Amino acid sequence: MALIDPAFAPTLNADEVADAFETPFAFLMDAANHRLEERQWRGRTRKFYAMPYGERYIWGVTAGILRNLYERLFT
Repeated sequence: MALIDPAFAPTLNADEVADAFETPFAFLMDAANHRLEERQWRGRTRKFYAMPYGERYIWGVTAGILRNLYERLFT
């Protein structure tokens, strides 16, 4: 189990992210919420994980890291 100090305030890098939000860990670790999507980019098909959450869309490296964590914990 991990605990986060309620006073913790992340410092965001505007070059990397627009904002930060909380997502229940149980949602992130439920494979039913993991979608493997694909898009065309520079003439090639690219596959990536996505985890839509309400109005939010977790994707790319972030979703890949979360998927990797899920696989290490539950498969």
